[in-house]
Amino acid sequence: MNTVREARPGDVPTILQLIHDLAIYEKEPDAVKNTVPRLQEALFGDSPSVYAHVAEAHGEIQGFALWFLNYSTWEGVNGIYLEDLYVRPDARGAGHGKALLRRLAQIATERGYARVEWSVLDWNEPSIRFYESLGARPQSGWSTFRLTGAALSGFAGTAAQ
Repeated sequence: MNTVREARPGDVPTILQLIHDLAIYEKEPDAVKNTVPRLQEALFGDSPSVYAHVAEAHGEIQGFALWFLNYSTWEGVNGIYLEDLYVRPDARGAGHGKALLRRLAQIATERGYARVEWSVLDWNEPSIRFYESLGARPQSGWSTFRLTGAALSGFAGTAAQ
């Protein structure tokens, strides 16, 4: 039986392993710096900053969705930003990804949020086709920008003066 449920503290090691698997899939195998204690705190600490749902089949986690709230100044309400969606390769095609995204859509509509949004790598055609099959559309005319590493710390030092 396939189910989607909120993640529980005991799921954190499995979710972190799936994050590592996703990094490998996205051709960044050494990029994950997260740890079980960090993820545990982010998801289940005094002030959770992210949320997760898992897809299970036969009592085994097959995939996860990790998300957080964003805010639309134009709409005046929150939205969901899906940071990661990943389903084990041997479990793909069984509806887990669709079920996870459907649950996020349900949360958004139940809470009056304006949108569910995420990013996808340009080369990830299987995921792009999957998302488009659900009715999602890419946002043309927008580029993602990121300050990180030396650029982030350098700019922070400049801004603090």
